[in-house]
Amino acid sequence: MEERRKNKRTRLPSKLVMKQLSGEGDRQISIRIADVSKSGIGFQCKEQLKIGEVYEAFLTIWTKEVIHAFLQIVRVEVRGRTYSYGAIFMGMSDADLARIEVYQTIEDTRKH
Repeated sequence: MEERRKNKRTRLPSKLVMKQLSGEGDRQISIRIADVSKSGIGFQCKEQLKIGEVYEAFLTIWTKEVIHAFLQIVRVEVRGRTYSYGAIFMGMSDADLARIEVYQTIEDTRKH
């Protein structure tokens, strides 16, 4: 697969709770995170989401803190009974972006 993300991807063992913002009701979606970068996130879930839709997300990071973010779906692939998505962060604060960068630095140090 061609790399499209501008920033380095890092695995992040975590769960994400997302809420759809399109006015079709307040449904929560459970996903499994594949990787995260400063600009976005890759994840899988069993629900079909639409490209371009925006979701409110609550990302629990390695420190057990929760980052409140908005995600816009930009890529989808069907993989059997699940879907693989790419989403970009929208309006994330510099402090939260720095938390992701710190995690990446720590993970890089552990690997070497």
